[in-house]
Amino acid sequence: MTIEIVLADYRNAAHAAALVDLLDAYARDPAGGGTPLAAQVRAGLPAALAARPQAFSVLAHDGEQPVGLINCIEGFSTFACRPLVNVHDVVVAPSHRGQRLAQRMLGRVEQEARARGACKLTLEVLSGNRPALRAYEREGFEGYQLDPTFGTAMFMQKKL
Repeated sequence: MTIEIVLADYRNAAHAAALVDLLDAYARDPAGGGTPLAAQVRAGLPAALAARPQAFSVLAHDGEQPVGLINCIEGFSTFACRPLVNVHDVVVAPSHRGQRLAQRMLGRVEQEARARGACKLTLEVLSGNRPALRAYEREGFEGYQLDPTFGTAMFMQKKL
């Protein structure tokens, strides 16, 4: 089969189901936290994303089978006065890992980011996820710093 990479249509039932199923599989994986998505997230996520023009997703299908997903959220760089795109979730089905599917999906993300006038792509990755780190580095991602004396940027969170 040929892998097809497309921008997701959140209002398309098949795309919505693929998005939720792939994201739930990722959430259940230890790299995604090991906990399934809550029922209200599964039910509401496609409509919530559709209501946000700054969100877009890329889906990969092998025939009819969804095998990959990247969710992205557009932000804004004040230093560049241009949009940026945060690669928020990257999911590749276990059956399709090691086939450079993330590379192909990231290519489609980059194409969409450029069309939106974005100045850069950003993402966060767990330091122990070596396969993902290698994949992102192959695609040109690198640690972020302004002045080496201040070190590399760290991703932090505060749950509300």
